[in-house]
Amino acid sequence: MLQGTIVMPDCDISKSVVRILVVDDFELWRRHIIGELRKRADWIIVAEASDGPEALEKFEELTPELVLLDVGLPTMDGITVASAMVRAAPGAKLLMLSAHNGGAIVQAALGAGARGYLLKSDAGRELVPAIEAVLRGDLFVSRRIGSYDATGRHALNQSIFVESLK
Repeated sequence: MLQGTIVMPDCDISKSVVRILVVDDFELWRRHIIGELRKRADWIIVAEASDGPEALEKFEELTPELVLLDVGLPTMDGITVASAMVRAAPGAKLLMLSAHNGGAIVQAALGAGARGYLLKSDAGRELVPAIEAVLRGDLFVSRRIGSYDATGRHALNQSIFVESLK
């Protein structure tokens, strides 16, 4: 488990390479996402993990600028993992990926400190915009879910992107 506070590197998406940890228990999905990420020269996959404890270990060891994190992980669910990462590194940039679009799960993920929630079914068209939003410090929620405010509460009639939440 994570010990102490982790200092996260600054991330200016216009100037640097972004180091990414990909966490998902379904290997084919993980491979697909990694393949999409590798299309960008400025996004480097530093590690991948298939469960919560492995994700926490690699997060602490490698301090990636971004974590793509599945909600439904074995051993320790993604929301618990996100909460532990944010406690250890308050500046952590986490994008949750899930097949679940229920409001309670989205609110729990955002409440745990994730900066984004992307439906896996929307990843083909929203993965890059979601990553870019989270790296900027904005909040991103898949369009098919609706909008949420900075506290993770459903916020109808507001923009999906909430800017300047740093």
